[in-house]
Amino acid sequence: MKTLEYPQFDEILYTETLENGLKVNILPRKGFHKTYGIFTTNYGSVDSVFVPIGEEEMIHVPDGIAHFLEHKMFEKADHDAFDLFGEYGASANAFTSFTRTSYLFSSSNHIPENIETLLDFVQDPYFTPETVEKEKGIIGQEIQMYDDDPNWRLYFGILGNLYPNHPVSSDIAGTIESIDKITADDLYKCYETFYHPSNMNLFIVGNVDPEETLAFIKANQDRKNFPEVAESIKRSIPETQVDGSDIMPYRATEMEIQRAKTIVGIKGLDDVPEGRDGLKYKETIHMLLYLLFGDTAPQYMKLYDEGTLDDSFGYEFEIERGFHFASISGDTDNPQKLSDAIIHILENAADYLADADAQFELAKREMLGQSIQSMNSLESIANQYDGDLFNDATVFDRAPIIENMTLDQVRQGAKDFIRSEAISVYQIMAKEDK
Repeated sequence: MKTLEYPQFDEILYTETLENGLKVNILPRKGFHKTYGIFTTNYGSVDSVFVPIGEEEMIHVPDGIAHFLEHKMFEKADHDAFDLFGEYGASANAFTSFTRTSYLFSSSNHIPENIETLLDFVQDPYFTPETVEKEKGIIGQEIQMYDDDPNWRLYFGILGNLYPNHPVSSDIAGTIESIDKITADDLYKCYETFYHPSNMNLFIVGNVDPEETLAFIKANQDRKNFPEVAESIKRSIPETQVDGSDIMPYRATEMEIQRAKTIVGIKGLDDVPEGRDGLKYKETIHMLLYLLFGDTAPQYMKLYDEGTLDDSFGYEFEIERGFHFASISGDTDNPQKLSDAIIHILENAADYLADADAQFELAKREMLGQSIQSMNSLESIANQYDGDLFNDATVFDRAPIIENMTLDQVRQGAKDFIRSEAISVYQIMAKEDK
C-alpha cells in the first residue's frame, strides 16, 4: 500500500489500486468518531455519446441518463439500499455532476458493514421496465421543480451561452422529453461501460485502521467477477471553438420574479495544465476572482454602496474534465448596469491588480485559513478529491500552493483567462404585468 505523507498537517493518506482497477484511498482520523465514505465513477451528464463495452460503434443515449441511473441504483429487487444503511445507523446519499457520479455514507458505527453496503449496492444493478417507468414520474417532478427555480435557470442560461454545442449546457437531470426515452437496456449499457472498478475510486476518511479497512475492501472485491477491460472508455465530447467564436454574447428571458437577475460568464479558452499544475491554476483563478469581486474588494464596496448589487452577489469557478468557466451573478434593480460593471472590472483587471499587494496578502491568509479549516471536515476532505483530474491531488495539496502563490502569478492568470471574446451575459427579467 502506497502512502502519501503530509508532515505539515501530520496526515498520511494510504492508497492502492486493486487488481480490478479500483483506486482506494484511506485517510485515518483517530480523533474523530465519524467515518465518511464516497464511491465515485468517472461518469456524468456530459458522457452521453460513447462506445459501450463490447461494442464498436458510438451510441447516443438520452440526456439525463447518468442522473437517472444514480436514482435507480438504490432500488433492488427486494429491498432499498437506504434501508440497509439505516439498519447500520448510517445516513446515505448520492449526487451526479457533469463528469462524475458519487455514492456516499456517513456513520459513527458499523463502519465495515457500511463500507460493504456501499460497495455492494453500487456494484449490483437492478433495472426492470416497470421500475424505470415508475422513476420517470419521480424525476419528472424534480425536473419541473428546477425549471421553476430562477437561480438554476440563470446558471444553465449562461452555460447555454458559453457552450451552445456542448452537453454541459444541458440540464444534468435532462428534460421530461429526454428521460421518457430511457429504457432499462440503456441503463445497463451505461452501467456496464462506466461503473467498472477501473473507472471508479473509493475514498474512506475517519476513525479507521487503514490495513484492516483495505483488507476487507479487497476481500469484498475478490468475491465479485468483473470483465477485463482492454482499453479506456471511448467518449465523444464535441470540441468548442478555441477562439470563442461559438459563444453567444447575450440572451435574456422573463420569469415570475420580484427582481431581475444577471450573470456574466467567462469561458476558459485554453487547456487546463495537467496534473498538479492544474490545481495551481484553479487556486490562482479563485484568488483572482476574490481580489476582483470578493466582499472586501474596493470595486465590490463601491457597487454595494451605490445599490447596484446586494448580498445575493457571488462568483464561482469550476474546472471539470474537458472544460472550465467562471460566473459572476446577482439580483439587481438594474441588470444592465450590474453586468456592464462586472465586465468593466474583468476587462480592466490588470489596473485593479496593479496596487493590490496588501489586499493580496490578506486574501492569501484568508484562503489559507479556509483551506486548513476544511481539513476538519471529513466530507470536505473526501469530496475535494478529484481523482485523475489533478493527478490524485487532495485537500492537503491546496495549502502549499496558496502559501507559495505570488501576485504576479495572479496577474498572469488574469491575462491568460480573461478575454473579451470569452465573456457572455445572461439575464432573467421580472415578467411585467400585462
